[in-house]
Amino acid sequence: MKVLVTGTAGFIGHFVAQRLIARGDEVLSVDSINDYYDPTLKMGRLAVAGFGDEVAQWGRTCTSRADANHRFVRLDLADRDGVAAVFRTFRPEGVIHLAAQAGVRYSLTHPHAYIDANIHGTLNILEGCRHQEAQHLVFASSSSVYGLNTVMPFSTGQSVDHPVSLYAATKKSNELMAHSYSHLYALPTTGLRFFTVYGPWGRPDMALFLFTKAILEGRPIEVFNHGEMRRDFTYVDDIVEGVIRVLDSPPQPNSEWAGEPNRSSAPFRIYNIGNASPVALGDFIAAIETSLGRVAEKVYLPIQPGDVPATWADVSDLEADVGYAPATPVAEGVARFVAWYKGFYLS
Repeated sequence: MKVLVTGTAGFIGHFVAQRLIARGDEVLSVDSINDYYDPTLKMGRLAVAGFGDEVAQWGRTCTSRADANHRFVRLDLADRDGVAAVFRTFRPEGVIHLAAQAGVRYSLTHPHAYIDANIHGTLNILEGCRHQEAQHLVFASSSSVYGLNTVMPFSTGQSVDHPVSLYAATKKSNELMAHSYSHLYALPTTGLRFFTVYGPWGRPDMALFLFTKAILEGRPIEVFNHGEMRRDFTYVDDIVEGVIRVLDSPPQPNSEWAGEPNRSSAPFRIYNIGNASPVALGDFIAAIETSLGRVAEKVYLPIQPGDVPATWADVSDLEADVGYAPATPVAEGVARFVAWYKGFYLS
């Protein structure tokens, strides 16, 4: 399959592209390599995929030294003409749209970045899929869309009309935008609500990275909501397996649709993708301490604006439809991250 993957200098996108290449697909990777966090880490991911410093040039299509079926182009998805040109030239059969302005807290201080990347960028991807008749668009949503919901586990059958951050609002908007294109143009679209993804090459603004770095440097860690947080931590390999399975299973129109929010009479579907087993923040920190062989000094703080106290994914639909089965225990996943971190930053 010819697959366009956005956000491949990012965490999840890096692994998704590598998995597609490993199974023999032809992949065009797209990323802006922005400076939301250290671009050195993004360049490191691209280097693993076989790309060199040439990827820093805007608009240049580069071929991986590791596999000729993998190409990369640096592009801002808010560039309407640039995105349209990529679609015209590559003509993808499948699209996995993972590029986004991430981060809940950052959205409090940089709101326009979320509109540019998550709204304008996604619209340009939808237009590309429409005009080049892509067979399936899989796009990243987020567990953040559940907002003020308190009924656990979070189910895609629940209403998600009360976001508590602009980031969450843009992700809910992406779901609505995708549905409109599915309805108007019969474009198969599937949204995946990711739940706290972690693992090697993970983002520096995520708790696992922040805690590991601070503990190794002998600094205290900030523990929000006084430690009373639970998260459905999901290892990146399990996420990637689910994304690939979904890509290979485009949704069909549902003639018996009865108004459920996670499906439609159009070829549209929404799934949760998580570990389906929430972990107390204290237990997650304990797993980091065990892997590092050090005890963290903890500073307990109130919950931050935009945060929610708990997440828990109901993944029963994804299990039933594509056989999704997360299998990585948190202790094992944390140990793999710590080993990667030491190798990348301390060796």
